[in-house]
Amino acid sequence: MEKAFKNLVRKDYPYLCGGKLLLAVSGGVDSVVLAHLCHLAKLDFSIAHCNFNLRGDESDGDEKFVVDLADSLEVEVYTESFDTLNYAENNGVSVQMAARELRYEWFAELSSSVHFDYTLTAHHANDNLETFLINLIRGTGPEGLAGIKNNKNEIVRPLLGFTRKEIEAFARKRNYKWREDSSNTSDKYMRNKIRQQIVPVMEELNPNLLDSFARTQAHLQESMDLVEDYISLLYPKLVQKDKYGYAIDIEFLKKVPNQKQILYQLLKTFGFTEWNDVYDLLDAQTGKMVLSDTHRLIKDRKKLLLTEHNENSVGKEYSIGREEELVMIPGMGSFHISEVEKRGQASENCIYVPEHKLEFPLSIRKWKKGDFFYPFGMKGKKKLSDFFKDEKFSLPEKEHTWLLCSGKDIVWIINHRADDRFRVENSDSRILKICIT
Repeated sequence: MEKAFKNLVRKDYPYLCGGKLLLAVSGGVDSVVLAHLCHLAKLDFSIAHCNFNLRGDESDGDEKFVVDLADSLEVEVYTESFDTLNYAENNGVSVQMAARELRYEWFAELSSSVHFDYTLTAHHANDNLETFLINLIRGTGPEGLAGIKNNKNEIVRPLLGFTRKEIEAFARKRNYKWREDSSNTSDKYMRNKIRQQIVPVMEELNPNLLDSFARTQAHLQESMDLVEDYISLLYPKLVQKDKYGYAIDIEFLKKVPNQKQILYQLLKTFGFTEWNDVYDLLDAQTGKMVLSDTHRLIKDRKKLLLTEHNENSVGKEYSIGREEELVMIPGMGSFHISEVEKRGQASENCIYVPEHKLEFPLSIRKWKKGDFFYPFGMKGKKKLSDFFKDEKFSLPEKEHTWLLCSGKDIVWIINHRADDRFRVENSDSRILKICIT
């Protein structure tokens, strides 16, 4: 196995030879063997150990064992203690998910602060099969069946090509010592049930199960690559980016086959789970939306609009004093106010207002239900909701619309339309130019 590992590094992971590596070592046989193999391959590595404090003295014993292992290999070791149960309760996740999140967050922090190039974990072929079966049982898309990736975001798993039997046989042959995790025998975890009850039956049916599984996953990955290539070809015609997020052309989408799979591939990284509701948006009424924890998908006439959740800015208000010539407004831009001799050409981002009609300080706020104004060049007032409808504003456009107000009156729907009550007359002597950049 030593020779096979060295050949693997040279052929598939040559970048590890010149990199500064962080090894995740729990004390179990898999990570202990990985540490010894990296030492034999003369790689530059340090060890990281997480104490999740889930098994009392046994957890502390694991930590001491890993520290002693690092000393014997003459490499640096980093340890961290976590209150895993409290984290799981506070974040509403399982203990196993809590441990996973804590582990990888800490690895990322270490890599950033100590400048490690890659983090290595000891996942092997059996872990890959178990993950496949867990995802299959829970329900997943094609990527869930593709299993654990060899490398992802500077996380490298060089033992994925080796089986648990190979790793344990190598450890025994070299007389390596390791720690047995008592929780691995518990049947309260799905992974343990799969490992102890399901996989042995599958291996009885097919003694070459892991080899067959590896070939199947390779075919799945090739199919996924083909799908990604197809999506890449469609993307420029299907998706447009705007200042609020992304817009998906519904009419174009309906002309191509496999619409559901295309939508899934486009949106799978944005946290959506109610996929039937997502698909139903194609024929839903304007304004319908589906939410994930981080994003919204909104039906808007002939498009699906993907945006992040809108910040709660409805109640925010900013003021501009008369003596202020430049005011920075977060998320909007800079307001410039200057006195001019005569009215110039107004534009979307610039208006002219007679000073005597303004009540300072001016205020800037989001629109709210019941707001109305007198559109420049028109007679009578108009509700902002009607103005938005006539101008075909999407929901994100409405949410990002700000108003410049004098007292209770709207002076300007910023970047859109001025109010006729504040027009400049020939008799006005003091004129203010208000622009936003």
